[in-house]
Amino acid sequence: MSTGKLSIFCTGATGYVGGHGLQRILAHPLAHTFDITALVRNPESGKILESKFGVKAVVGSLKDLDKLTELAEGAHLVFQAADADDEPPMEAILAGMKKRHEKTGDTPILIHVSGAGFLIDDPRGEFASPTITSDLDIDAIDAIPRTAVHHAVDLLVAAADTEGYARTYIVAPGIIYGFPSGPLFEAGVAKRNMNQVSWYAEAFLARGRAGVVGKGACIWADVHIDDTAELLYLLFDKALDDPAKLGHGREGYYFAENGEHSLYALCKAIGTGLVEAGRADDAEPTEFTAEERAKIFGGDFIAFLHFTNARCRADRPRRDLGWKPVYKTEELYRVAKKEVEAALKKQLGRTAA
Repeated sequence: MSTGKLSIFCTGATGYVGGHGLQRILAHPLAHTFDITALVRNPESGKILESKFGVKAVVGSLKDLDKLTELAEGAHLVFQAADADDEPPMEAILAGMKKRHEKTGDTPILIHVSGAGFLIDDPRGEFASPTITSDLDIDAIDAIPRTAVHHAVDLLVAAADTEGYARTYIVAPGIIYGFPSGPLFEAGVAKRNMNQVSWYAEAFLARGRAGVVGKGACIWADVHIDDTAELLYLLFDKALDDPAKLGHGREGYYFAENGEHSLYALCKAIGTGLVEAGRADDAEPTEFTAEERAKIFGGDFIAFLHFTNARCRADRPRRDLGWKPVYKTEELYRVAKKEVEAALKKQLGRTAA
């Protein structure tokens, strides 16, 4: 990798995944040679990024398509962790990367954070799928319909690589869990978005008992936020230093998982947290009624979407990046109980206010 200034553009830098990813990039041994620009919605967060972390901040949002194109055109590497489903912002970013390639001959790099949600089926909580997809199984990934969750944006990313104006990588984590930590979070720049585990904890606390759709028998892959950030860092480093050995484009999917859980087991762990907190008499999840599905999830579509199967194996990052995730599914269950404590503190804070 050149020791000259490397131009990097980040979206999602103040979020849960993007914040952790940017922290790792800022800790890179050659970080002093990076010229990093981040798109932020909050001007105050931007000021802290600039004054404490040396990251240039541009105030805006994913709706500012012209700004996205301009910022992407100015970067050799784009780290996109803001939205996995919104096509116009990705189209704008890719337009900027294409302009850069056509004007300078540079082939910029895109690392896009998607999600394993494009693997989901429609079991409505009734059964565990036997299908486990490896990220080395290109044919299986090619067979995923464009209408799958996240996948329309993924296909835009892969097509840019096929067209030759960018080298692209797609990171697809399972359920991400864990509490945020690190300098960006301590400085108040990055925030933890509501993830699936924390959302369940709040919903079940309000319900007074854990719940499931159907039997909760469906299975999802899971990964700790710290292990996710490490994968992003390793991919970032190798994409710059040794890209010839990395799959990219349609062969550039990198799942992130280190185990899997049934939704029943996850919901029961939250139920156990409710019992320990004195907010439920029984940890056993009960099935949501149709009325509860409407109240808690806004309707059956979203409720059924939560209780799906998404089973995968992160073979590519283990093989090609030397990724060695630390946290196993047992940690998810421990964190689930902690999420109840966090939800309770949040509830009491609202009550006090």
